[in-house]
Amino acid sequence: MRKVLFATYPMAFHTPGGGEVQLLAYKRYLEAAGLEITLFNPWQPEFLRHDLVHFFSCVGGSSHFCEFVKKLGLPLVVSSSLWITEGTRHEYPMDEIRFQLGLADRVVTNSSMESQTLASVTALPIDRFRVVYNGVDPEFYEPADPTLFRQEFSIHEPFVLNVGNIEPRKNQLRLVEAMKAFPERPLVLIGHTRDPAYLQQILRQGGPQVRFLGPLPHDSAILRSAFAACSLFALPSALETPGLAALEACAQRAALLLTEVGSCREYFEDRAVYVDPFSVKSIQMGIATCLSDCVVPAAPHIEDFRWPEVVRSLSNIYEELVTR
Repeated sequence: MRKVLFATYPMAFHTPGGGEVQLLAYKRYLEAAGLEITLFNPWQPEFLRHDLVHFFSCVGGSSHFCEFVKKLGLPLVVSSSLWITEGTRHEYPMDEIRFQLGLADRVVTNSSMESQTLASVTALPIDRFRVVYNGVDPEFYEPADPTLFRQEFSIHEPFVLNVGNIEPRKNQLRLVEAMKAFPERPLVLIGHTRDPAYLQQILRQGGPQVRFLGPLPHDSAILRSAFAACSLFALPSALETPGLAALEACAQRAALLLTEVGSCREYFEDRAVYVDPFSVKSIQMGIATCLSDCVVPAAPHIEDFRWPEVVRSLSNIYEELVTR
């Protein structure tokens, strides 16, 4: 039985988002496939009891942990979850990111587009990168009852839904501004608050049109019901690679409005409306298109992105490193 140590930066689970959901999904479904997955415990690290280490994220300071792993002689996998282009590289600590990814025996990305852009901006060989697509828990493909959500929160009129951590990258403030063109539609926000000041801006700008519900458990039937109940799922983030919530909304046949920045098109192709996240006008036009009668809700299967299938690729990467 292969033994893999999972680690991430210390604050990751303070306000868990898609990256943390991904980490726990990997653990759950890899264990079901027969691997032993341990979450890193700094009080009992037990590095050498494992065949390899998988580190999640390139948050500043992560390279120190990864460098230590390599000094121990263990194979290292890094999940990047990064979208950096030549035009945005100045916004990132590129020297540290390149150093960390250069330590990795394999860099796991969420799309071929992410692999190609990261290889280009870091000048690392493309054969260091491997694609493991984001996934969806199988229960999200089962039709949910929209009345559960509506009754729980007394939201009975048609509404637009955004699921994601409250932070500037998720771009809820511009979404709020765009929604003012549709005053009859509530905007429902679900997620942890990573930036309290940003949340206050959103609530001031949105007024009574905005309903902020805070986080819902990822395995909650109410969350699945929210995807089923909404008129539109809107995720016009500054970037996405591609966003687990969008996949989950798609599985529930929600109409999709997504950012054009990142790798969403590789997953959703023509099953979504794509917008410029930095243009309120673009977001408004996208909302209008999605809410028009001519838009068919997204098909439930872009491909079969169920986690049990997805993690096979990751298991193969581990096996490749352990047996080489």
